Amino acid sequence: MEIGVESIIQRGYHTHMKTIRYVHWQEKGMWLGYLEDYPDYMTQGESLEDLQAHLKDLFEDLTQGHIPCVRKVGELQVA
Repeated sequence: MEIGVESIIQRGYHTHMKTIRYVHWQEKGMWLGYLEDYPDYMTQGESLEDLQAHLKDLFEDLTQGHIPCVRKVGELQVA
């Protein structure tokens, strides 16, 4: 599922919603997935919605310093 950054207008003021890409699949009755920028940190859920909630929690933990030594994927232009 691909998601990008989008803006919404709500009750007369402008709010930016950050969205991130994730990879997911279903295996043996469970939904598994990881954030595309953080492929080393996988989580699971009983439904796709449950998995998405776990991914949101994981994103907060990863970006707010709750998990030490976080590795992230980056891009390097060489030519």
